[in-house]
Amino acid sequence: MSSTAEPAWFTRAIAHTPEHGSTTVDGCDIHYRAWGTVGSPGILLVHGGGANSAWWDHVAPFGAGTHRIVALDMSGHGDSGRRDSYRTQTWAKEAMAAARAGGIEGKPFVVGHSMGGWVTSQIAVDFGDELAGIIIVDSPLNDVPPEVGSMAKRAQSEQKRNGPRKSTLEEIVARFRPQPAQDVVLPYVGRNIAEQSVREVDGTWVWKFDRGIFSPNEHGFKLRDRLPEMKVRTAYVRCEHGLIPDEMAADINELLDHRVPMVELPDSGHHPMLDRPLTLIAAIRATIGAWEVYDRIEATGRAGM
Repeated sequence: MSSTAEPAWFTRAIAHTPEHGSTTVDGCDIHYRAWGTVGSPGILLVHGGGANSAWWDHVAPFGAGTHRIVALDMSGHGDSGRRDSYRTQTWAKEAMAAARAGGIEGKPFVVGHSMGGWVTSQIAVDFGDELAGIIIVDSPLNDVPPEVGSMAKRAQSEQKRNGPRKSTLEEIVARFRPQPAQDVVLPYVGRNIAEQSVREVDGTWVWKFDRGIFSPNEHGFKLRDRLPEMKVRTAYVRCEHGLIPDEMAADINELLDHRVPMVELPDSGHHPMLDRPLTLIAAIRATIGAWEVYDRIEATGRAGM
């Protein structure tokens, strides 16, 4: 059983308070968080379905000493506005707008988790020339986002109860469960995320997302179609207990023409920032660090010609 006590690394990370800002994309306010120095190399973080930028609070500070890091709330999530319908292409536009508004001046690296990996692949297709590289974290080749099935079942259950369950803050935070579910959630991580993922409405506490984001026919997107279209430097992170079995990993490798490293996070569920955050941080830092070293070597070689 995991201890509920906060370890020193987590306490230090959470103490690194992010900046908050917003921008407007197609008439909708988009909230973002930012860490690090403006003008440093950029990293853009894209959350999964039903999540928000708070999911990166204990991850982003580990790169803030060397990079400007921006994490957005996609429309329909967190503290961003709502839309009548949601499409992956719009979320991709929002992500790049947040990166610029949040102080990323050059070509960012983009890291996307789960449904956010779908959005990241769309960013790569639509804005490839503006990127330094992308990392997709445990995004499966489903026909609908991996969060849709479980969240749709929850919505149906609430409809049978004539609406969301009435909750106090303590009650709703205690019910925090990632979707899709996984066996391990570090309690101090889960608590921090849950407390920032709810708001009070008419005397009860509710989650900060629009259930319209889980309408499977709205997205107009298939990851299987996008992967071959990407011309951006890419890494794929696969969680050992996540949503990418061996056969799917082979399909992904084929779709990417066997040119993209597949990094496996050992003993991690689908949401590695919840159960193995330090392993996730190490994988992101190592990947981006290797790319940056390669770029410096290439630049030195060109300068010497």
